[in-house]
Amino acid sequence: MSLEPTYTEPTINQLLLMFKSRQINLDPGFQRRSVWSPTDRTRLIQSIVAGYPIPSIFLYKRQENGRLIYDVIDGKQRLETILMFVGAGKFKRDRFDVKLEFQGNERQYYDWTEIKRRFPSSRAAFDGYQIQTVQVSGELSQIIDLFVRINSTGKRLTSGERRHAQFYTSKFLREADRLVARCHSYLRAEKILTQAQIGRMRGTELFSELLMSINHGDPINKKTALDRAIGNDSVNGNTLAKVSREFMATYRLLKKMFPELRQTRFRNSAEFYSLFLLVWEMQKEKFVLKDRKRNKIAYALLRKLSKGADELRDQLRSLKPARPAQRLYSDYLLTVRADTDSSANRERRRAILKSLLWSLYERKDEKRGFTSEQRRIIWGTDEKVLCAKCKRPVSWSDFTVDHILAYAKGGPTKIRNAQPMHRRCNSSKGAR
Repeated sequence: MSLEPTYTEPTINQLLLMFKSRQINLDPGFQRRSVWSPTDRTRLIQSIVAGYPIPSIFLYKRQENGRLIYDVIDGKQRLETILMFVGAGKFKRDRFDVKLEFQGNERQYYDWTEIKRRFPSSRAAFDGYQIQTVQVSGELSQIIDLFVRINSTGKRLTSGERRHAQFYTSKFLREADRLVARCHSYLRAEKILTQAQIGRMRGTELFSELLMSINHGDPINKKTALDRAIGNDSVNGNTLAKVSREFMATYRLLKKMFPELRQTRFRNSAEFYSLFLLVWEMQKEKFVLKDRKRNKIAYALLRKLSKGADELRDQLRSLKPARPAQRLYSDYLLTVRADTDSSANRERRRAILKSLLWSLYERKDEKRGFTSEQRRIIWGTDEKVLCAKCKRPVSWSDFTVDHILAYAKGGPTKIRNAQPMHRRCNSSKGAR
């Protein structure tokens, strides 16, 4: 089935009436978010008031519960700007003024309210301004392809926006979007992404890569794996929930281990990706990652690597070769200078980070709980067994064995690290 275009020239007033009657849908699933700056919006209104032509608007015409609905394929930013300027519906709080010249008056700032009150003829001209509109009918897949093609010029779609348009029904992509919303303030504060980048789906793209890498168990090649993974929706609901939990656990650890990441190179999304995956791997390998002293050393090592790499980059720009003592920084720079998102360079970065941090931390004992034999030995050491916390006698039925140094902090599951405790006292003690 081919696309069927119909060309019309509705006035701004007619488009406003369609919006108020909920016939115009500015945010179909494939559509991107608002990307225009205030300057872009000002220029559009100035062009309309001056009577200059503006580009056509493309609408996807479809039926929904017996009603005609027009999904915006192209022209969302233009329609939004007009709606904001006149304060229509939900855009009432987004009204803005524009520097204009009316009827020989000095050029100054006017908002829509003042234009309606002082310049009725200009208001009528604005309401009657015609915008060429292309109404398209066809298969949704064709409409999405048209959306991507149209937005390949002007403010081009980012790779994240393109994936969102093509796979907006994917549970995987929606989960990445949800996690970006949860981590939004951190991404901004640590300068990993700007608000504009988050708005243009770069955060969703980064988190999608991390989720897929966790699911895959290794760094992925961004260019070849992500579309395939999102497109075929190969990760089922239960697996996605598990991967998402692992992601959030790693995220919380990363924040504690490396505060003020914005002071290092690892605020760059490509290098943040590698560091994030290393922390995930260390957590999976049962390393103790909550030791403050070790984390302080790890953060210092990370800053030293970051500073050394930056200084070497400046040195090379001055045509001064790297010294033998700078070999580590030279090796690291090679992983970020070209094709930084390839699986090979990602693996090299991880290996360098691993060489710095892996030996710094201890692993937890593989055995989490004490055996029945260990429990009997501990019970039989004294005639009267007292709880290590409340110092009251413990009965066999209420007897538990507690790690003196918490298991979560690397305490071994051995008799020398064991003490008797009531069940309730043990539960309330937690990992302290």
